[in-house]
Amino acid sequence: MQALSENGAYRRLFALRGELTALRRELHAMPELGFQETRTAARVVEALRLCGVDEIHTGIGRTGVVAVIHGRGGAGGRQIGLRADMDALPLQEDNEVPWRSATPGLMHACGHDGHTTMLLAAARYLAETRRFEGSAVLIFQPGEEGYAGAREMIQDGLFERFPVESVYAMHNWPLMPAGRIGLNAGAMMAAADQVEIVLQGRGGHGAHPHLAVDPVLMAGHVITAVQSLVSRNVAPLDQAVVSLCAMQAGDPGAFSVIPREARLTGTVRTFRPEVQQLLEERLNALVESLALGFGGHATVNYKRLYPATINSAPEAAFAARVAASLVGEAQVQTDLPPSMGSEDFSFMLQVKPGAYLRIGQAAADGSGACSLHNPRYDFNDEILPLGGALFAALVEQGLPLTSSLSE
Repeated sequence: MQALSENGAYRRLFALRGELTALRRELHAMPELGFQETRTAARVVEALRLCGVDEIHTGIGRTGVVAVIHGRGGAGGRQIGLRADMDALPLQEDNEVPWRSATPGLMHACGHDGHTTMLLAAARYLAETRRFEGSAVLIFQPGEEGYAGAREMIQDGLFERFPVESVYAMHNWPLMPAGRIGLNAGAMMAAADQVEIVLQGRGGHGAHPHLAVDPVLMAGHVITAVQSLVSRNVAPLDQAVVSLCAMQAGDPGAFSVIPREARLTGTVRTFRPEVQQLLEERLNALVESLALGFGGHATVNYKRLYPATINSAPEAAFAARVAASLVGEAQVQTDLPPSMGSEDFSFMLQVKPGAYLRIGQAAADGSGACSLHNPRYDFNDEILPLGGALFAALVEQGLPLTSSLSE
């Protein structure tokens, strides 16, 4: 890739790939859950100080860190935000690498250790060169994995204190070859809602079911009926998923006891607010009427967790041009299909224009291709220089130097 080899940020960070790999693996070995990233945040602050950034702010959104790097014109002027997530997952690692998790039951199974390292790489390059005018705001976010850390930082005054004009984030993608970058000008990730259904009947003896109101039977009908919500309520050109993923009722050892209660839990995924509202209403009506028909009662607890991650079109187009300047147009996919997964960067995109990108990490030898949230997952360190260079290029091309400052 000729364009990449000629990029100054990439060349500089490629020369530092040994240091970046060591840092990423250090972070991998010390995973922490959302809002518990005290050691990770401290290590980020230490690295930022060594980079020579102008400002470091801690404790934003509890354990979040924000660094500011001023361009050649000094403080003031336009600002662009770059975000990386820091938290790990409650998962036992199944890798045998020397840098495997040192904390039982926790691991970086989504590559946030790599995202943090890529943003630190960009910090090092931007602080050294300062080939931009304005300020780069580097956001190290806690609690992405189900804790809504982005929302927490926003509520803690993130964008009042750092009024960026746009914000960008990226996520490694094992389904995409290393060196390839993907995005689109609209929905990138779905909204994620959590559903808990409590079905109440009347317990009794399995040999005398006519004297009971069986919540297990209710649950079976609910599981089947819920599958009609998307197919018979959502327009075929829209996309949605309703999945009931767990059921709990009775005691497996009590083979002849009809329980009083059954619980179902699951998730609803949508892209459009109108579809989200429709499914919430129809789910409530369907479950309540089914339970009533069997002589029981149902309660639906519907919780909206993350909104859909929607790129703003101008910023997505800009990010695509920046990516193409690094890896070439042939290596940038601008019509990447959206994922039904979710991402709390969506909260930032509700407040500021910006774009969320995917950076491929699957190598030709098969490394980096293990799926996310898998106990065998590991970040592909070969893409660290590219990710850092892409973050840096978003700043340099988004805040270009005027002629008077470019000397």
